[in-house]
Amino acid sequence: MAAKKLIYPAADRNKEPILSVLHQYIRRGSEQRLLEISSGSGQHVAHFAPYFPQVTFYPSECEPHLLESIAAHAHGLSNVAEPVHIDITTDYRTWPGDIFRENSFDYIYSANLMHIAPFRCSEGLFRNAGQILKSDGILFTYGPYAVSGKLWPESNVRFDQNLKSQNPEWGVRDIEDLKKLAAMNGIQLFETIEMPANNKTLIWQKTSKIPTHSNVF
Repeated sequence: MAAKKLIYPAADRNKEPILSVLHQYIRRGSEQRLLEISSGSGQHVAHFAPYFPQVTFYPSECEPHLLESIAAHAHGLSNVAEPVHIDITTDYRTWPGDIFRENSFDYIYSANLMHIAPFRCSEGLFRNAGQILKSDGILFTYGPYAVSGKLWPESNVRFDQNLKSQNPEWGVRDIEDLKKLAAMNGIQLFETIEMPANNKTLIWQKTSKIPTHSNVF
């Protein structure tokens, strides 16, 4: 299995700080479910799962070639399901398997997706989260973010410029824009946690019934 594993240095660096945040919000005791969107290499889910035996982790990825690496990292972990191919811009009812249902997940976790993807992926993330999260369920997002039109430090500004030079649809997202998406889907920003390397973990919570007009993909 080891030969199939991809290793991303950044994932190794940030997995422990992110784990410390998850410890603050994932409940002990009862059985729970967490969907990971854009699992990448699979390093994160493999690192997190042993610390939360009460949680079944469902990794997913839009890039089919990464599914093998995710499975290799999670090999032998009894509370990690087989990774599935998910395009977050599509309706959850079209996703593979029969586990994706309204109000069926306690948590959704997504790291480093928003800035290396078109904005429609952020839209899809909040639309689907608003549907499949349970009431008071939590969406964790991690990465660099602008705040009220301001991006800092200079390293993040250069990073944003580099992303946009590769693809004009990419770029660091502003938290204010994301809050608007969240509100359309019955979700609100609960807490912003500063992380190493000028990143943030945003804690979002499903708080209300979703407006009917936002349910259309």
